[in-house]
Amino acid sequence: MIKVGIIGGAGYTAGELIRILLNHPKTEITSVVSQSHKGEFLASAHPDLEGETTLKFDSELTPDVEVIFLCSGHGKSTAIVENRAIPESAKIIDLSSDYRIKSNKHDFVYGLPELNRENIKNAKHIANPGCFATCIQLSILPLADAGLLNQDVHVTAITGSTGAGQNPTDTTHFSWRSNNASIYKAFTHQHLSEIRQSIQQLQPNFFQNIHFIPMRGAFTRGILATSYLPLGASLQEIKSLFDTYYKHHPFVHISETSPDVKRVVNTNKALLHIQKENEQILITGVIDNLLKGASGQAVQNMNLLFGLNETTGLTLKSGAF
Repeated sequence: MIKVGIIGGAGYTAGELIRILLNHPKTEITSVVSQSHKGEFLASAHPDLEGETTLKFDSELTPDVEVIFLCSGHGKSTAIVENRAIPESAKIIDLSSDYRIKSNKHDFVYGLPELNRENIKNAKHIANPGCFATCIQLSILPLADAGLLNQDVHVTAITGSTGAGQNPTDTTHFSWRSNNASIYKAFTHQHLSEIRQSIQQLQPNFFQNIHFIPMRGAFTRGILATSYLPLGASLQEIKSLFDTYYKHHPFVHISETSPDVKRVVNTNKALLHIQKENEQILITGVIDNLLKGASGQAVQNMNLLFGLNETTGLTLKSGAF
């Protein structure tokens, strides 16, 4: 059994990780660290775990831990790693943004399996992608792989409130979010850097703009992203590119109908739909921001790190309502 530790165990992503790992056939959770909840049962922060586990929050990791998930939030992972607060032998999967951009100052591999599967298998440290970045990249990477991103790319995407974390803010509490929608960080969203980095990994001459309009939606989980640009190739040629690119990636599926968020919530799936109107190609992608956009993808990366089938423990079911 793989001995697992989680740091920052009280948030949404950690709660999803715990739910997955409790039912994973090859893992044992040995420690869930939370300074604000130490000594309390996990269900004190994650009430849906009541009756599922008797584990309590710890103040530190057990020394036998083999893989550590960092869920403490953006900007905190660097301090944890640099202060050597974790066993040197343990593998790390960081769910924050701290290590997503390549640098000679760290050895973290960008953990999008549909882009870097073989590098992930041979890595020790993984930077889990952002949720918006995951959905958008899956929508356009086959075009980059074929060298077809030669025009500006336009993206509009909407996310559920859980993407902003567990602590309530002015734009996440129910009375504001319900029956509402809003734009934020137009053209400047932090995930643009990792999206561009991945595109240039496949198509080094990509210097066009990515015009990204992120939106907050009046729902709790899920992302729907639409990406479009002018493209001369036929619809059938583009579909063939996507089919070929994702042929051996078990969580990405090309849909013949325009997908909605409910079809992927509570799963690690990504659904993509491709259509063409005049010269505009439009790709619609949907994922669950907490699973394929965070914790599910993190477990997918763990499976690859330890030589398991990447779908192990991730056969989660969606529901129509």
